[in-house]
Amino acid sequence: MTFSEEIINWYQKHKRDLPWRNTNDPYIIWLSEIIMQQTRVEQGMPYFNRFAEKYPTVKHFASATEEEILKLWQGLGYYSRGRNMHQTSQAVMEEHAGYFPKNYDSLIRLKGIGEYTAAAISSFSSNEAKAVVDGNVFRLLSRYFGIDTPINTGKGKKIFTDLANELLDQKQAGTFNQAMMEFGSLQCKPKNPDCLQCTLQSSCEARLRNKINDLPVKLKSQKSKDRYFNYIVAIKNDKVLVNRRGSGDIWENMIDLPLFETDSPIEVPDLIQSENFIKAFGKKVLVRSISKPVKHILSHQKLNTSFIQIEQFTEEFIPEKSWFYVSREEFEKLPQPKLIFQFFENFFKL
Repeated sequence: MTFSEEIINWYQKHKRDLPWRNTNDPYIIWLSEIIMQQTRVEQGMPYFNRFAEKYPTVKHFASATEEEILKLWQGLGYYSRGRNMHQTSQAVMEEHAGYFPKNYDSLIRLKGIGEYTAAAISSFSSNEAKAVVDGNVFRLLSRYFGIDTPINTGKGKKIFTDLANELLDQKQAGTFNQAMMEFGSLQCKPKNPDCLQCTLQSSCEARLRNKINDLPVKLKSQKSKDRYFNYIVAIKNDKVLVNRRGSGDIWENMIDLPLFETDSPIEVPDLIQSENFIKAFGKKVLVRSISKPVKHILSHQKLNTSFIQIEQFTEEFIPEKSWFYVSREEFEKLPQPKLIFQFFENFFKL
């Protein structure tokens, strides 16, 4: 059997029964593809089910507010995906008369849809002959063909994309792409793959040359940046003071708390005596509690966070324009970063 025949044959026997594989609706496939980016199926499945149930069509999705989308997305991370999806759904309504496109050339023009996602949606919904190349496919091709060109370089991406298109079963493009991704996910796993049970073992270069753990090659990414977040928990009349984040940084348009970011760790007495803090809350502040330090890891950023509950701050303080009070019920309906809602869920009850 050829490589593509082996992969498809394996897939027919071992594929998981996932809801987006039982449809050729490009909208549903788009939902699954964006939600599952950089997310394990087990983690992403509940989000997919919630979105598909609440927004069964692109029209329903486009009719929602960005705040509603971000609230449902809460906890999944990479929130720009949710914002891009909202803009994409509205573009589909305006530019495609509400019909989610199935062809690669139309899909690639939509916000948040790159080459991989456009190839996935077009091949899964209409069997368009475009190879899908994701992390699973990079790993499978690198190991099987013994290619050590780094996968996160322009040269590497071209080599693997060209190879995937050469191998693509033109008549079963969608099935082949699903098979490649599933094989990489279940069989040719990143760590400790079961090579003895692999249908490709006899011709896999990485196994024959004992290089399974060396491939694929990926250049080291940029060093993670440390940031120091000092959040203020200020409650009055059973309402908590919150902050709506602006653009140009993480968690755009989401809700956190009044924040004082410093260049390095700072002691609380020094923080409350700082000019910015006094300007916001005045000098009459009682610190009621200080949380244990919380580390929150994002891509290329490590947030070193503390939560400081204060009382008896001046009645005349003028909050920042982005600060406002909300009740517990209102707070729970607002989209919050995981760092914030986990703090209130696990350590601090309103």
